[in-house]
Amino acid sequence: MKVKVLSWNIWIDGKFDEIKRFLEESDADIVGLQEVKDDDPERDVIGFLMGLGYEHIFAPIIHERDDGSKHRYGPAVFSRHRIESSEIVRLSESVDRTAALADINVGGGALRVVSTHIIHTHFKPSDEPVNQVKRLLEFVNNERTIVMGDFNDKPESEVLKVAADKLVDTDPNLTPTWSNYPEGCGRCNPQKIDTRLDYIFVTPDIRFSSFEVGNSSASDHLPVSVVIEI
Repeated sequence: MKVKVLSWNIWIDGKFDEIKRFLEESDADIVGLQEVKDDDPERDVIGFLMGLGYEHIFAPIIHERDDGSKHRYGPAVFSRHRIESSEIVRLSESVDRTAALADINVGGGALRVVSTHIIHTHFKPSDEPVNQVKRLLEFVNNERTIVMGDFNDKPESEVLKVAADKLVDTDPNLTPTWSNYPEGCGRCNPQKIDTRLDYIFVTPDIRFSSFEVGNSSASDHLPVSVVIEI
């Protein structure tokens, strides 16, 4: 059975009409989003996707931005297949970061799907993001598991090396996904799309094909997708 999986950090400052259009046209079976908000009626992506027939699990946090403003946002999993059970995973005792976990009935069996957003340390070495990924891996089964999201670090980082110890990156080319806009990070001030932050990982038993980095200016991140076979 083939299933299209999409992951995208839609950015709390993203262009919502373009985000909705891309999500609808992508026609993905399972979607992992980051920076989803549920308290802004003008950016109701949860309601929009529910209207398209998706079930969901949302894992919000209260996030304070560099300018001091606070927002309720977080990662989410959306599925056109039935979600049998779900869980909000806390990734740290000191930093409010989460993952949304859904056990989805696909092909007559459970497929574990995780969407996450690891803390951004602006590419400075830190134990915190490494520990968050280690915590995340505690919830990864040995088979039939997808982990996707904004890992906020480069492929050569320790963060991604830890993830690769148990999971397979579905994009061997490590295509850049960030940043469309310098204001996507006031401290980093990115000037072009030249950094890979967004990943879809699978357990080794899952076959995959057709990895793609989407073309959209709706967010500071580009969407990524892959077709898996289970």
